[in-house]
Amino acid sequence: MTDRGARAKALFYEGYNCSQAVLCAFEDVTGLDRETSAKIASSFGGGMGRLREVCGAVSGALLVLGIAEGYSDPADPEAKKAHYALVQEFARRFREKNGSIVCRDLLKNVKTTPGAVPEARTEEFYKKRPCPELIADAAEIADEMLSECRGGHDRPQTSRQK
Repeated sequence: MTDRGARAKALFYEGYNCSQAVLCAFEDVTGLDRETSAKIASSFGGGMGRLREVCGAVSGALLVLGIAEGYSDPADPEAKKAHYALVQEFARRFREKNGSIVCRDLLKNVKTTPGAVPEARTEEFYKKRPCPELIADAAEIADEMLSECRGGHDRPQTSRQK
């Protein structure tokens, strides 16, 4: 496990949701402080507010990739295309390693309670969930992809990088 993966995992154990844990692990990359990172990512825990849709760790990693490698000019279709390719590559790698990017699929063997009320963060909570490892995977994949982007691979520069 990389330092980034370990940092994200530790943040989850501190009580941050999966999305917050990943985004907060990249504060040095995003330039965001802990409070801002936690607020931005707060809606995406539990697969978007416990709806069990897209995994919060995936959402957190995509927030990182957007901040670091995203585009901002709506009139730049090449930058948009390049960024969407980056997102799809992240999803491919995460899915290849974990079987899905959807929270309910990733938690299919875990009994969860529906609704908006988060489950208590007990020792049993952490034992039964794959979330800490998924968080570490998402952070590691994002970190690897950022290294590749900065290494000059044949991705067109985004408007943010120009």
